[in-house]
Amino acid sequence: MITVMVNESQIEVDEKTNIHQLLKKTNTSVNGIAVAINDSIVSNSKWETMFLNQNDNILIIKATQGG
Repeated sequence: MITVMVNESQIEVDEKTNIHQLLKKTNTSVNGIAVAINDSIVSNSKWETMFLNQNDNILIIKATQGG
């Protein structure tokens, strides 16, 4: 297990966890979101091949509507 920060909350995940698996674990819809790891945006085309590392800081940003 490794420890990562997701939106300022510490969670533990398996060592071979990718972004897509993290989104499932946190019950986050993949629609209308952006993901950054350590202040770098990760394209959604890389979510299944980008694996998390110990102490990564992940920010999940959800799009909202407003006016």
